[in-house]
Amino acid sequence: MAAEKKKTAWPKDVLKDLVEGKLDSDTLLAMQRAPKEDGRFEAIVEIEQERVPWSDRILVPIGEGLYIVENDRGRVVKHICGHEFGNYKVNWKLSALIYERDNLEKLQELYRGPRACNPDWMVLREYICPKCGTMLETEPVPPAYPILFNFLPDEEALDEISRSLR
Repeated sequence: MAAEKKKTAWPKDVLKDLVEGKLDSDTLLAMQRAPKEDGRFEAIVEIEQERVPWSDRILVPIGEGLYIVENDRGRVVKHICGHEFGNYKVNWKLSALIYERDNLEKLQELYRGPRACNPDWMVLREYICPKCGTMLETEPVPPAYPILFNFLPDEEALDEISRSLR
């Protein structure tokens, strides 16, 4: 027996605008203030799946245009452009191009006024897709700080997500 598809309180076009960063501020505020309803995760994954040019099944969006997918190579981190970063259990940032800004002049272009940084205690790492050149993430960290591993879902959770999205 097929599982009943969960409905979300928000229409698909509103959720699509949310994913694409086009949602008006009033609707966004209402969405943020309301409890997250059942079915939103599945609806967002469905919208993301429609946006990508490949057929690998998205299990979890982990960043803008970055996903844990399931394909014939297992569960991997994949960018919207099609570049695969490898097994989801290995920090995808280690396979990205990394540009580290530690020059005061360059950092002051990005952080001004009271948010300005001191390069003696901070660098800004930019993680870039090696296939398309899109900047995927930035992290301000102390010099020589290890690369952060932001998100690692457990195996059981991914198994459950995989079953629910079939």
